[in-house]
Amino acid sequence: MREKLIEELRAFTPYNEQEETDRDEMLRLLQTEDNLFLRSNLICHMTASAWVVNPARDKVLMAYHNLYRSWSWLGGHADGDEDLLSVALREVREESGVSHVRPVSEKIYSVETIHVEGHEKKGKYVPSHLHLNVTYLLEADDRDPLRIKADENSQVAWFGLAEALEKSTEPWMVLRIYQKLNDKLNEH
Repeated sequence: MREKLIEELRAFTPYNEQEETDRDEMLRLLQTEDNLFLRSNLICHMTASAWVVNPARDKVLMAYHNLYRSWSWLGGHADGDEDLLSVALREVREESGVSHVRPVSEKIYSVETIHVEGHEKKGKYVPSHLHLNVTYLLEADDRDPLRIKADENSQVAWFGLAEALEKSTEPWMVLRIYQKLNDKLNEH
């Protein structure tokens, strides 16, 4: 699967300089580091996220993330799984309860390197590190019942595209990632 991800990243057309730079560094690390798919790599590891839209493409699904205390996209750690699309789909189901979710495309939608500040998780300190994140554009039925995943989030909701950006209290994520994802969606 690692080789498939490398091929997908090589085929990915960056939207901007941030994506080009982050993609190139991911490719370098995927070819030189062994444990990028495990959290035991305390410097950086692979994650998968999803920009989940409804069929009309006018709403995005977000969760109020307990750790970041902000509304954010859905996603999570690879935890050894090198099929990042399946990681994104699994995380969306687990974190939101939606059952009818599918890829709009199996191609990578976005890439980003995200700094995660040191924090406590399950009573243990996790040092600051980087998430080498691959994002997929997914579609879910906005009529599906939603449920929280109490150990990760306290709310899950659909928001209009602009409203989703207003709800997030993470300025860097809004400016560098969520706005870009909406812009790409509007051009799609």
